[in-house]
Amino acid sequence: MNVLEAIRYRHSYRGKYKNDPVPKEDLMKIMQAGLDAPSGCNKQTTSLIAIDDPEVLEKLHQVINPPVGETAPAAICVLTQRINAYRDKCFAVQDYSAAIQNMLLAIVELGYQSCWYEGHITDDDRICDRMAQILNVPDSYELVCYLPVGIAENNTNPPKKKSFEERAWFNFFPKI
Repeated sequence: MNVLEAIRYRHSYRGKYKNDPVPKEDLMKIMQAGLDAPSGCNKQTTSLIAIDDPEVLEKLHQVINPPVGETAPAAICVLTQRINAYRDKCFAVQDYSAAIQNMLLAIVELGYQSCWYEGHITDDDRICDRMAQILNVPDSYELVCYLPVGIAENNTNPPKKKSFEERAWFNFFPKI
């Protein structure tokens, strides 16, 4: 699979996962893809924690309500540091978003599925803070995303996308 195929094939998977473990080598490849993402002024504000220990995964699942990714044999938590980069602007959101997209593509390339869970854990109930405590994340970092990782138990079908012509143009926005 090339990168353009991975981009087209990748979609959010919210189904059950097979019990097959994800080798540490694959988790390292996925995380390296995330760390290789661009970051504003090269501040490298994104850090990652892979979880493949069933006991730690269970502790995380106990605080994620409603539950997500419960059957995934591994997960990656994305951390950020809010560091100003240029003209007192922070690009942490862009940095970790690029890292997450790279990891999602690597996940598909390696034959796994995932889903980007951010709002679900960073909402007003701040599930992310309880997850961070479980993972011993220092206060100077914020846990912003949870990516379950595993082999899909069910067939996956990407959602239908609008046509190119409905969303992309050359030179000008079309007259309506």
